[in-house]
Amino acid sequence: MKKHIPNAITLLNLTSGLIAAIYAFDDNLQMAFFWVCLGIFFDFWDGFTARLLHVKSELGVQLDSLADMVTSGVVPGIIMYRLLASIQENQEIYNLSPETYYMGVIPYLGFIITLGSCYRLAKFNIDTRQTDSFIGLPTPANTLFILSLPMITATTNIEWIITLLSNPYVLVLISLFSAFIMNAEIPLFSLKVKYGNWASNKIQYLFLISSAVMLLWLHYLAIPIIIMLYIVLSVIMNTMSRAKKQ
Repeated sequence: MKKHIPNAITLLNLTSGLIAAIYAFDDNLQMAFFWVCLGIFFDFWDGFTARLLHVKSELGVQLDSLADMVTSGVVPGIIMYRLLASIQENQEIYNLSPETYYMGVIPYLGFIITLGSCYRLAKFNIDTRQTDSFIGLPTPANTLFILSLPMITATTNIEWIITLLSNPYVLVLISLFSAFIMNAEIPLFSLKVKYGNWASNKIQYLFLISSAVMLLWLHYLAIPIIIMLYIVLSVIMNTMSRAKKQ
């Protein structure tokens, strides 16, 4: 019986992703954000539960990726599609016309995120290097990055941020960067705390503490900053590590 518990939690992740997709299509991006966060919560606990109960299985691995494909692949693609479509509909300069016919294609470019997520998940399943840490940004982190964008626009009063995130070309560039960074050969440091002491986990503790402070201070705006900081710190650590070996 216990071998089915992690898979049941994985299916809760999938269910959350499906509900989030419905809200995303209905343009209720706040509820979509909530359900994706819930799905990512289940995504963490299914693997933890499998390790705790010693019931890790190949079925669980594949099921996990299939659930993630919806929650952290399809949903962020829909969100970006909706953001781009909303700009096309509500900003006169981007309305469809004989001169701006190409704008009819622009919203669909949001699904570049979905394609990148699919490739990332398939590659992850056969990459034996990513057992303790990641190479390329994990799909859940990328999803939080994408879903934070409409939440930032809805809650911030900073005019230049609103202007930036209301530009379709900026959003397309973000979509391209998203697909790239998920599949880039960039090792990211592990967030798992080992042995519990400060010396062995200094970077992890500092990153987690600073992330918590930023979330309390900046709210949704902190999410893309935290993820970019994670990538930049990883690049710096990789560079320092290579320099020491030379």
